[in-house]
Amino acid sequence: MLTRTDLLAALAAIPVDAPVRADEVTGSTNATAIELAEAGSPEWTLVSAAHQTDGRGRLGRTWTDVADRSLLCSVVLRPALPPARAGLLSLLAGACMVEAIRDTAGRRVTCKWPNDLMLREDKVGGILLESAVEDDALRYVVVGIGVNLEAPGDVEGAGAIGDRVGMRELLAAFLVRFAGIYTTDDASLPERVRHAWLPVSATIGQVVRATTSDGRIAVGRAVGIDDFGSLQLSTDDRELRVGFGEIEHLRPG
Repeated sequence: MLTRTDLLAALAAIPVDAPVRADEVTGSTNATAIELAEAGSPEWTLVSAAHQTDGRGRLGRTWTDVADRSLLCSVVLRPALPPARAGLLSLLAGACMVEAIRDTAGRRVTCKWPNDLMLREDKVGGILLESAVEDDALRYVVVGIGVNLEAPGDVEGAGAIGDRVGMRELLAAFLVRFAGIYTTDDASLPERVRHAWLPVSATIGQVVRATTSDGRIAVGRAVGIDDFGSLQLSTDDRELRVGFGEIEHLRPG
């Protein structure tokens, strides 16, 4: 499992000095990071665990891991972004983790909008972003990351990147990439995220079926992401933007 020393070493690669917490077992690293953020812990506070008993995914889903065989961590950020642009950080985290996996583990992982890390058809990881807003401003953002080194056997569609890389090396590689692009300044972030995410996207260029959070369904070709991280779809007669929900890549025929 990752130790406190491992987390401090990963932050030193940025370099940043911030609080860390390494648990053997926890309910959710995001829940722990949120507690620390609420208590005033600064940006780059880093939390990890060897196993989660109540791992969370988007839209109320659960995240299942093999104990000590997944990178499970969460980082506290305090960006000066409008709340509507917080989703850009999820895309950025996904893109940076994909690049970190490619460079350290040699696995050609890609990003499926909005937060899945895919190895061919298998999901090997994901990003979960949670935030708090007060007076129309972000108080904090917690970016949770889960990457399987070994796939849980009872989860359909789950995959893994294998054990060619250690968790400490992978985490440090991710943080170096993320910190190199992340900025607390709003003006340049959308373009920075597009530059990072589009080349590693498995979604752009695909015909997709999007189901929005309010149940609407749209089918179109994914052509880009806007300044808020929404997926842009081109249909026969118009362009649509999907900000929240699920997408399915449609195979020809």
